[in-house]
Formats: sequence, structure tokens, C-alpha cells
Amino acid sequence: MFRSKRSALIRRLWKCRAGCDNTEDGEAETEADLELKSTASSIFKRLKDRQLELLVQAVESKGGANSSCVLFPKGEVQLGRRTVYPQVVLCQLFRWPDLRHSFELKSLTFCCEHCKTLDDGDSTICCNPYHLSRLCGPESPPPPYSQLPMEPYKFEERNSTPESTETGASNTAFPSNFADLNDSHGASKQTHWCNVAYWELRSRVGRLYHVYQHSVNIFQELPHGDGLCLGLLHRDCRNESVERTRSKIGYGVTVSREADGVWAYNRSNFAVFVNSPTLDVPNSRTLTVWKVSPGYSIRIFDYEKSDMLRRTRDPELSEGPYDPNSVRISFVKGWGPCYSRQFVTSCPCWIEIIFNIPR
Repeated sequence: MFRSKRSALIRRLWKCRAGCDNTEDGEAETEADLELKSTASSIFKRLKDRQLELLVQAVESKGGANSSCVLFPKGEVQLGRRTVYPQVVLCQLFRWPDLRHSFELKSLTFCCEHCKTLDDGDSTICCNPYHLSRLCGPESPPPPYSQLPMEPYKFEERNSTPESTETGASNTAFPSNFADLNDSHGASKQTHWCNVAYWELRSRVGRLYHVYQHSVNIFQELPHGDGLCLGLLHRDCRNESVERTRSKIGYGVTVSREADGVWAYNRSNFAVFVNSPTLDVPNSRTLTVWKVSPGYSIRIFDYEKSDMLRRTRDPELSEGPYDPNSVRISFVKGWGPCYSRQFVTSCPCWIEIIFNIPR
């Protein structure tokens, strides 16, 4: 690559760094800022030309483009007197200046897929900051957004007609267990592992979306996105609150089935709010709502814990509607006793994820 083109790419990267507006407004850079900048410059120099182009694509699209892994030799780099990991440096530079440790990060499923196709995966690591999310969950929880009494849900009856609203690539089969995809005997038993229902207040919009792939994007607008596009679900006479909330969903969330359970990654620029039976306090009459900030991931369903809860749940708490295999995610707006919206059915836009678990 000509030096002038490589220099132009690096200039584009500096324009995308987190907090760039503050430094352009005349704020003096601190010693920590200068150390970070020096270390990032060292990383840029060690990136191959193609990897540098991929990094520019990822940070300029803010994760909207289907970018590939940005490969960097495994090992630590020097940041002042400290040694740090390159993926931490780039996440600090482009996404989270307050990030401190690599264990705060989680690789997203599509990063793992890209790495599996690479021959030099043992000697390199992906440092694409948009292939990583920050952890938010029971292992290192922030305070729950709210705790509220069990809600007397009064939903419209679920429609089990197998119809999807898709854009881009079509779904492919995924087994109901974690059997080898190449096992022809198990292939005949492949089925959807969850359904997604989209709600506006108390009304469901569209039919159930069946998920066969191990992950699904649920979004309003996403460049080159495939999955459940809420923008294609039409409804007459939407109120102003729903329209405003829909306009903020943007890249939405990615829900993925992984070895340790089901995870949700908030790709949007606004918080989402989650309620799950496996995030609740066991044998409690309250529901816990978790706030998940942009760029964070949370394990929304734990299969092992769900099985344990089904066997140990207090029968006295089973009065009224209760689905131990259902998770609710509200976009932008939360709900709870300290909020104007007491129930999820008062939230303008939300989804219900219903897991297909044999009873």
C-alpha cells in the first residue's frame, strides 16, 4: 500500500476515536490520553495493510457493517509502564475510554465464526473493537434497574403460524441441542430453538419469527442486516410514543445461543431493558429488570439454571400466567415501580423471546 493511502487510513481512524469531539473543542490531552495514543499508533504500525482497512471499515460503521476480524499477533503491548492487550487498547480508543481489563470483554459469536476459518488463529488474536462487547450480567452485575411485583399479563394469544419477516440471508437449520452439524442422523431433527414476538404496548405486531440459526439480529435498520427487521412490520395508527421509540431502535440487539446459554448484545445507541426468569431471584414474587447499556452483553437465559428452577420452584408462586421459558426485552424504555411504566405492556416497543424447550 502506498504510504499516502496508509496515512489517510490512520487519519480516518483518529477521527473515529471516542471523545474525539472533546479534544477538537480545545480540551488538553491528559498524560493517559497521550500514552493511549502512542500505544495505538504502535499497534497501527504493526497491522498489515488489509487489517488496517478492515479496522477503518469497522469503526466508521460503528459495528453496522459485517466486518471481518482484525488480526494482530498474540501477546501484550506496552502502555506507559503497564503491559496491556491490543484489543483492550483499541476498545478504549474507539468505544469505552473507561475500560480497564480484558476480562470485562466478551467476544461476539460472529467473531468466533471468522476466526474458525483462519489458518493462523493460534498465533493471532482479533482486535476488532466491534467484535467485542462489555459484560453485563450476574457475574459482574450493575444494580438492577428495578424490581417489580409479578405482573398480571394480559397479552393477545400467541400466533404459532410459522412465518418470518426476513431480510438478506435466509435462516438455516440449527439443532435443538448442541449436536454436531455434520451429523446426518441429527440433521433430520433440526428445528427452531426460539420464537421472537414483537409488541407495541399491549398489541403484537406481525407473526412469530422462528429462529433456526444460532444467532439472530433484531433491528429497525441495519446496513446489510439479516434477521428480524422491525422496520418491515407495518401497523396502522401508531401513536407518537411508539414512533419515537422505533426511530431509536437502530441496530437493535443480537440474540445468540451459545454453549453457556443465550446472550443478548445491545447494538443500538440506547439502553435496552431485560427481564428473564433466570435473572430473577429464585422463588421470589418479584421480577427484576436489568438495564443493558449500548455495547454491553448480558446472558439472558441459562438452560441449566432454568431446568433447576423448574424442579425447585415453589408451587405457591405458580398462580397466574408464568412462562419459565420466556424473556422480555424493551427498547429504550424501562419499566418498574420507580418508573411511570409499571408493566412491560406499557413500553412502546418490546420483544418477547420464547425458547423452544421440550416440556
